Amino acid sequence: MFNNRHWEFQQDSAPAHRAKGTQDWLAARDFDFIRHEDWPSSSPDLNPLDYKIWQHLEEKACSKPHPNLESLKTSLIKAAADIDMDLVRAAIDDWPRRLRTVADRYTSPLWKCLVQRLITGPYPPP
Repeated sequence: MFNNRHWEFQQDSAPAHRAKGTQDWLAARDFDFIRHEDWPSSSPDLNPLDYKIWQHLEEKACSKPHPNLESLKTSLIKAAADIDMDLVRAAIDDWPRRLRTVADRYTSPLWKCLVQRLITGPYPPP
């Protein structure tokens, strides 16, 4: 999957992530993922989509009020289509620094274990 590179999905405590349907869907497809129960609550975002891309989409799509849900959906789709790939690359390139910062700041054994798993994974590096 994903150009023959291993990926591991992070499922934090966001409602969409902890939904039974989401958890079941991931498990049924044999994806490697960190279950929401294993992710510390009130944790910092470690997913580039969460800490960079959504912010950009919100700024673009929500710069003006929307009269209804369809208007918001249309605006989000347009904003997503217009995302500059340099923004995406910068968010991904920044991920190791963000991960190290979290590892340095959050010293609980659970965080150390999660960060180590995200860095090395249960698989050999590519």
